[in-house]
Amino acid sequence: MRESGARGINQRIAARVRDLRGAGGHSLEGLARRSGVSRSMISLIERGESSATAVVLEKLATSLGVSLAALFEDTRAGSRPVARRAAQPQWRDPASGYLRRNLSPAGVAAPLQLVEIEFPPGARVAYESGVREVPLHQQVWVLEGSIEVRLGEERYRLDAGDCLAMRLDRPTAYRNPGRKPAHYLVAIVNDQAAPRRRR
Repeated sequence: MRESGARGINQRIAARVRDLRGAGGHSLEGLARRSGVSRSMISLIERGESSATAVVLEKLATSLGVSLAALFEDTRAGSRPVARRAAQPQWRDPASGYLRRNLSPAGVAAPLQLVEIEFPPGARVAYESGVREVPLHQQVWVLEGSIEVRLGEERYRLDAGDCLAMRLDRPTAYRNPGRKPAHYLVAIVNDQAAPRRRR
């Protein structure tokens, strides 16, 4: 899959974090306290000068009341019902090397988001976030390969064709135990519309 330029996707993340922080009335210091991400790191992210990891972005997303996928949306381009493949934003986690593609059209007032993931062999990513102000449910459907998912104390191995439903209310970790890339689809549903869509 073709990857979007790092500068372009970093600028998009920067704009989303700034907009969501402003909409929520959070100062840099306040968001740093809520998220556990340093003020200096948030400042770098908001200027598009840092290639933050998925773990850091997940902490910010949780504190801002949105899904991780929401940080990659280009809401300033307006609402469009179709997301053409060439325009779907892609981002690679600098820590684990996993590649994510936002499939859902940006700016559409719908509670469902779809994300496609390519997970390299041996890769692992662990999200520390727990209970969220805006509850999120997620389903993971493995298309190719295998992954292991840890949800709190629960552990699941998923092979091609398997689908796991979960509520994102505990620390979650993903690992590819195989020697080939894993390819899976993630469907994310909010219990309620995200704050930016209710204003």
